[in-house]
Amino acid sequence: MIELAERHTFKLPARCRSFIELDCSDDVEQLSFDEPYYLLGEGSNTLFIDDFQGTVICNRLLGVCIEEQENAYLVTAAAGENWHNFVTDLRARNIDGLENLALIPGSVGAAPVQNVGAYGVEVATFIEQVTAWDIKKKSWVHMSRSDCQFCYRNSLFKQYPGRWLITSVVFRLPKDWQPVTHYSPLNELKGNVSAQNIFNKVLEVRQKKLPDPKVTPNAGSFFKNPVITKKQLEELLKKWPDMVYFPVAEDQVKVAAGWLIEHLGLKSEAIGGAAVNPHQALVLINKGDATGNDVTQLARRIMQQVAEASGITLEPEVRLVGQQGLLQLTVAR
Repeated sequence: MIELAERHTFKLPARCRSFIELDCSDDVEQLSFDEPYYLLGEGSNTLFIDDFQGTVICNRLLGVCIEEQENAYLVTAAAGENWHNFVTDLRARNIDGLENLALIPGSVGAAPVQNVGAYGVEVATFIEQVTAWDIKKKSWVHMSRSDCQFCYRNSLFKQYPGRWLITSVVFRLPKDWQPVTHYSPLNELKGNVSAQNIFNKVLEVRQKKLPDPKVTPNAGSFFKNPVITKKQLEELLKKWPDMVYFPVAEDQVKVAAGWLIEHLGLKSEAIGGAAVNPHQALVLINKGDATGNDVTQLARRIMQQVAEASGITLEPEVRLVGQQGLLQLTVAR
């Protein structure tokens, strides 16, 4: 059995039967995808809550190619590239658009799976094409943005986990850059807003709000911000006039899950070695000796209390991997 604690940022004590590092795309076709298997990037959005009885395939494909066109930059990045380093390198080259997504942990290949987003920007906006190996059909596919079926923190890849092994992503970044600063605290930026100013502000805020996984093991935001109808919102505002929310569609709003958790007195809640981060309630942390059972019990307690108080069902944003693969957390309603 192979130890996995150092292979995921929550650092739970788990193991797998075998571990493969993929560092050449030519090797993809030779891989055996006998069940069970799990596709891993940098492990920043995965929690191994039990010993995985299968093979973990870790994507370590590297390389970035930049093509300058008349109105945009076409950037192709291998799936194993570190996301923040990729964003930082583009910013250094004055290629703008991804600055709001700085310091998001993980790899380039994981970005389209989760459709990562922050401060009013989703990565799907800039994705031109995703190249992947279709494990089921044993063939290569080149998927357009529409093929990927992106929506809030979701994609075709997430709906059918383990179906495709992403090897590279093509981004189209327009030269006609438009700043996105309507989300707090970016709306505090005054005067001539630049991509560098946004990048710096995002780094400053995220470093203050989120614990460094190298110091305090965590997987970033544990829960998605739930989307509810405006009718539901009206009822909740009668109870909680100061509830934090953001419009997302004509009849829908996104509620700040961290606000709900903190408002219900669950900030710093703990079970065993797992706890709610005292500085950002949306983040669960490993105090050093957490087990998978500690984490799932804590997550269920939070989900149960939020559901009872608000009628809202929180959904984990992280991936929980048990003995045979992905697990779903549910609570009684």
